[in-house]
Amino acid sequence: MKREIITTSDGSKTIQIVDWDEQYHSKHGAIQEAYHVFIKSGLSLFRDKKLSLLEIGFGTGLNCLITLLEAPKFNLDIQYRGVEAYPISSEELEQLNYISELKAEAVSEEFQRMHQSPWEKEIEITANFRLHKQQEDFADLKDSDAFHLIYFDAFGARVQPELWTETIFAKMFTALKKDGVLVTYAAKGSVRRAMQAVGFFVERLPGPPGKREMLRATKKIE
Repeated sequence: MKREIITTSDGSKTIQIVDWDEQYHSKHGAIQEAYHVFIKSGLSLFRDKKLSLLEIGFGTGLNCLITLLEAPKFNLDIQYRGVEAYPISSEELEQLNYISELKAEAVSEEFQRMHQSPWEKEIEITANFRLHKQQEDFADLKDSDAFHLIYFDAFGARVQPELWTETIFAKMFTALKKDGVLVTYAAKGSVRRAMQAVGFFVERLPGPPGKREMLRATKKIE
């Protein structure tokens, strides 16, 4: 499918799947969305610990980069797993402007290493941040009781409804530790009901720019 780089409303770029009219990040602001959904509503819940984090949809690496930038504020040592079925190309990476937009020149080399590192192997990005990228379909995930936090950043249910089903969320529930949290930009009623059906406690939260609501799901076990 045809892919092109577009500029979102906050000046940061993302990739658009032209045939689907679907973007890797919100066209209302890629960086704003990442901070609101994944940092404010997810990462900031955790303090002073070793955190195991799973991202469903590693994509452009924006969420990973921002997590690297924000982790020291919460005194977190992070083991980051990024799952992606279709990695972006080096040509696409060169057109993304996250380092300049975030004024994050100090971690420019680390961002490049995130993308250039081999798949299926854990590497050290910094002393307190390790990354393991997996190139596989989300449905093939087999982890159990492994993660404190999941960033669920798959393409939307409008274009890939099979990624937003009870079957997928059951795998996410199993992959999380007790009291683990999943955050996503999605807010559809069908998504919320699928999460609840597999055992999640689900909250509706205010959404990022351009969206009224988003969802946060917690694995609460008595």
